[in-house]
Amino acid sequence: MESPSLPSTRPSRVVVEAVSPLVDGGAFPAKATIGEPVTVLADVFADGHDQAAAALRVRHGEGAWREIPMEALGNDRFQATFAPDALGRWQYQVVGWLNHLGTWRHGMELKLEAGVDVSVDVQIGLGLLADADADADADADGGSGDDRTILDRLRAQLAAGDDGALRRRPPHTEEAGDGYVPDQDDVEPAEHGLDAFDQLFWRTGRRAPSATLASPVNIDIDPELARFSAWYEFFPRSTIAPQQPPGTLAEAVDRLDVVAAMGFDVVYLPPVHPIGTTHRKGRNNATTPEPDDVGSPWAIGAPEGGHLAVHPDLGTVEDIDALAAACTQRGLTLAMDIAFQCTPDHPWVTEHPQWFAHRPDGTIQYAENPPKKYQDIYPLDFESEDWAALWQGLADVIRFWIGHGVTVFRVDNPHTKAFAFWEWATAHIRTDHPEVIFLAEAFTRPRVMERLAKVGFNQSYTYFTWRQSWWELRQYFEDLSTRTVDYFRPNAWPNTPDILTEQLQSGDPAMFASRALLAATLSPSWGVYGPAFELLEHLPIRPGAEEYLDSEKYQLRQWPPEHPHHLGPLLTALNGIRRQHAALAHLRTLRFHETDNEAILCYSKTDPAGAGLPILVVANLDAGQVQEATVDVDLRPLGVPYESDYAVVDQLTGQRAHWHGAHNWVRLDPALAPGHIFTVEAS
Repeated sequence: MESPSLPSTRPSRVVVEAVSPLVDGGAFPAKATIGEPVTVLADVFADGHDQAAAALRVRHGEGAWREIPMEALGNDRFQATFAPDALGRWQYQVVGWLNHLGTWRHGMELKLEAGVDVSVDVQIGLGLLADADADADADADGGSGDDRTILDRLRAQLAAGDDGALRRRPPHTEEAGDGYVPDQDDVEPAEHGLDAFDQLFWRTGRRAPSATLASPVNIDIDPELARFSAWYEFFPRSTIAPQQPPGTLAEAVDRLDVVAAMGFDVVYLPPVHPIGTTHRKGRNNATTPEPDDVGSPWAIGAPEGGHLAVHPDLGTVEDIDALAAACTQRGLTLAMDIAFQCTPDHPWVTEHPQWFAHRPDGTIQYAENPPKKYQDIYPLDFESEDWAALWQGLADVIRFWIGHGVTVFRVDNPHTKAFAFWEWATAHIRTDHPEVIFLAEAFTRPRVMERLAKVGFNQSYTYFTWRQSWWELRQYFEDLSTRTVDYFRPNAWPNTPDILTEQLQSGDPAMFASRALLAATLSPSWGVYGPAFELLEHLPIRPGAEEYLDSEKYQLRQWPPEHPHHLGPLLTALNGIRRQHAALAHLRTLRFHETDNEAILCYSKTDPAGAGLPILVVANLDAGQVQEATVDVDLRPLGVPYESDYAVVDQLTGQRAHWHGAHNWVRLDPALAPGHIFTVEAS
């Protein structure tokens, strides 16, 4: 048997592995947002006792690599952090090499402390320093003066018998005159976890042969809105009294001020396209409509047009332009619904019949979810022989609306379309428009939801709607904040036009308030379907169902402007707190804390960049009665010393309390507030 050939060059003795963030071995990009600190971790080590050093290299697109020292955390783990300053695709690479100078320095220090003769070690060091000197870069990023000159002076000090030189900072060239010897306490603070000598040796030590990952790791950098946002959904064809329906897109502009005043970031409209008449659904999803029934906005397509048209009763494409501009003027972003499905009346049915699946009798297959039948909807066939034209046609729909000022899309049922299509389409769109955000409305199996996030969706609806007990909420959000946090961004909604949970069917204002507090503080992104939510809409179409009675999906509604328990003030307060406290903009720092009462859920968040105060939430999950508990707070992630005094300030009420140590007592009355949102102020 032929022997394996030798490598062409001597391989490095260093290993680089176990990097993060890394999604499926690098098959998919990790996610971050512009300006958000990205911490890269890696195991970097070598055989034997030699130390390893490591560098993080980052770049935007195909630009030049920028190098950052990696800090040794212990046990061969290294880390470095960078803050991306541009949207789009970034890459990182980890480089490791034998730290000969660091290994020598460490050995010298141990021998000096033990009183061992180091004359031989000094000679070895002089050779290493000379070797480093040959490669020193006077303009190295982070360097302090001319590294070559500093190395020469260090060699001179060691050659003169100054063994203590390694325990002081290297002399800066601008201050190191002839005969300069720094004081013993003349020490620079560490940067990147490296002291001044570490930094000098990191810049100047020989690296070849070095080790790297087999290939760079991709990270997609999105707008901050992809990570942190508050969504408000309303149907523009419905109105607020005294205005009679139907409403129009032009009139919807008048509703924006109220949404903006409540502190929401994104205004999301259901589909605005023409609605088919064939097999149109009536009120409350009746299969036989009345002549004046308006149909479901998700039944897209009529003689007036399809996905590139606006329903004539709502207005025109130019009204979308105006609405998007009006949102921008108010600090809002307009989100449009993308629902890739067609009615029998959609122009594509006659123009592109090959885009649909056909039954044996030649008719087009309507949508089914046995035993349910949806005769008013034709699903697109992603196994069509004309799939390439289909993909391009769908991408053109998204590009069309981007051209009219829409950069955020809520995508209806993406799990019923091909993964490969979404992977291509989102990448295709972001090549020219990295600012675009896609929210996946996919209430389906967890692995399917996660795959959609991997292939390109920036945000995802969640199971929060059905997670109700302390155990369900804790288990679910612990998973979201750890296992999938590098690619799956949750968007928590207490209700949607399709989902009225059993909890909300009580109509209890305290329950609505509890769910709003949980959604707004557990998840960096959240949303409500309004005005149904703030007006406590709670009647189901029938017992045991999650569909609303008189749902806006099938009929026009005129909403009252007020309600005895209107939740607008609470929503405003929650969004204001979220904007004021950076900790609530993140998921990765979510930590749950123990309580002795399962009706009380306690958790905290901090800002990874260290901005602002920690947030500690204590929520009452029982909307029906007062609950008390002793909370056991892990003070370490909050930056509070154990057994110390500190203040907690409720951001909902302004009340201030003084706590001591980990164990403290709380009492929550749901008639007064759904919980505490504390800032934590260390003494």
